[in-house]
Amino acid sequence: MLALLCFCLSACSLVKLKEETKTFYSSTVLAGHVSSADAWDKPVVVAAYTRRNGRLEIAHYTVLHEAGGYELIVQKGDYALFAFGDANGNLTLDAGEPVGEYGAAPVRATGTGSLVSLDVVISATAQSAVPRGTSVAARASAKTHSTQAGAIARLDDPLMSAESGRRGYWAPVDFFKEVGGNIYFLEEYDARKTPVLFVHGAAGSPQDWSYFLKHLDRSRYQPWIFYYPSGSSLDSMSYLLYWKLSNLQRRHHFDRLYLTAHSMGGLVVRSFLADYGDQFPAAKLFVTLSTPWGGDALADQGVAYSPAVIPSWNDVRAGGRYVQTLFRKPLPRELDYYLMFGHGGRYSLLRPASNDGTITLSSQLRSDAQSEARRVFGYDEDHVGILSSPQVFAQYAALLKAADQRDGDGRSAGKGNLRVAFSYARPDETPASAPVLVLTPVDATRDATRERIVLPVSTRDSGRELGPFPPGVYNVGLMARAFKTTPASTQVTIGTGGIPALRFELTPQGVLSGYIGADVTPADNPAGSFRAGRRDIQIESIVLTNGTDRREIAPSPDTRDRTLEAYVAGQDYLFKSFFSFVGLKEGRYELTINATGYPPYRRTYDVVPGKYGYLTPIDLTAPKQEAP
Repeated sequence: MLALLCFCLSACSLVKLKEETKTFYSSTVLAGHVSSADAWDKPVVVAAYTRRNGRLEIAHYTVLHEAGGYELIVQKGDYALFAFGDANGNLTLDAGEPVGEYGAAPVRATGTGSLVSLDVVISATAQSAVPRGTSVAARASAKTHSTQAGAIARLDDPLMSAESGRRGYWAPVDFFKEVGGNIYFLEEYDARKTPVLFVHGAAGSPQDWSYFLKHLDRSRYQPWIFYYPSGSSLDSMSYLLYWKLSNLQRRHHFDRLYLTAHSMGGLVVRSFLADYGDQFPAAKLFVTLSTPWGGDALADQGVAYSPAVIPSWNDVRAGGRYVQTLFRKPLPRELDYYLMFGHGGRYSLLRPASNDGTITLSSQLRSDAQSEARRVFGYDEDHVGILSSPQVFAQYAALLKAADQRDGDGRSAGKGNLRVAFSYARPDETPASAPVLVLTPVDATRDATRERIVLPVSTRDSGRELGPFPPGVYNVGLMARAFKTTPASTQVTIGTGGIPALRFELTPQGVLSGYIGADVTPADNPAGSFRAGRRDIQIESIVLTNGTDRREIAPSPDTRDRTLEAYVAGQDYLFKSFFSFVGLKEGRYELTINATGYPPYRRTYDVVPGKYGYLTPIDLTAPKQEAP
């Protein structure tokens, strides 16, 4: 059994795998956006560093093909972050290149989870603690490919190879540091074509999809590929997928998205759709092939007996938390799901049941997955062969065509657009959080089918037409963290002729928000994952004071989440374990959280209007139990 699970790894390989696993479970992913105060369309380098004995040491760096979203992975500790425009691609901060840093205080990585909103503005006039001439790479063969969402890639690049994919399985941290995890484009974005996102499985790579990509109708569809280290925790990869798609949605505003996943990739995508699908109404179709919905009993054996355990094994275990809670949330109701499975495996001592050579039929056909599928298709193919079967692809192409017809090629008919202009009252060198456009149907309380529309936008969208949106009457507001919007909202009618033109002014305001983190172990909140809020706690009140200003919020009987609406309206708000105070003056505040069964939580925070720090979950300390 161990020989099978470890693929006859040598003693040195087992030691390396143990080190990888230890590093993964003691790391934190840092993420944010880089923007430029000047016109800059060349590559950007982002790095996390420490200083030891007065010497600057790079912990991790990444390269973006232009300013935008980034991710870094670091061990537990305190780090400074900086970014610079790399005009000549030498990975060195040269004279004349724009540079910027995140904040004045170091970022504290806890060795778990993620820290987001670590935004940096680069400028040719900015001062930096990092001296000119600093290089982020010590060797000439260092990476130069972009890890920013939407980077153009070639399928025949060695980076996309099966060998590279296997490395992402056995050495996920090394892979993430050198390759990253990303959604790659095979061609420039075309708004006339529907994006089709392909997600590989365990030890997979983009080249697994060669047959599908060769036969895909490229006049109607544009392939996107989510390439990730498949040895990582699946919670982490699900959150990474959310982060990448969020960046692409903010950039391109695509209104249709089809998702296709093989094997373990189906688990990653389903988690993403269940947790974040409501933020992506563009997702219309989800197709899985040979996905182990019921887990894999061999992974249970591997975790129990193998001398070295890959993090994703913990998630694929049939009896593990991930598989057991996978269907705790439904898929978005506007999404069509189709399940494809293979039964072309042969009997073996390790796989006595019907299987596709790798996954048993009972796992592929878990009743929960079948019940939410519009249709289930079976094929006499093995686990790998299902990706190069003409019969399978013919059915897949029919599903794409049917999705086109359901949504309608004239999907914009009857809908309308908005023209939204906005500006920030702030110094250009100060990072400003990207805004979100919120459209709330006026008659939503009478018609449950009318849902709030949330559209992430960027500064390049100001003054442009946005949409199309379903016709109706909406209250439209614009939200940006640490900024107040004037007017708070405007009522408009969409789809009756003409394009409403709105304008918003964003001025800095003090904001303090946070949430009480779920009670989890480090293994439940590994590097790159998002730590959820607590559900099993009763908050009595949350008080914020600075001596002259006192605010208090308490739970509301309203079960609807009005976080966005409350923020736009300038109201302090508490929903479950999340809270937000807005409209604060600059200063130091004491926060007190009173929760049933816990001593009061008290901590001081510095609030600066226009600045929104990264959000870390709050831990409440349970009172010690007295001995009987």
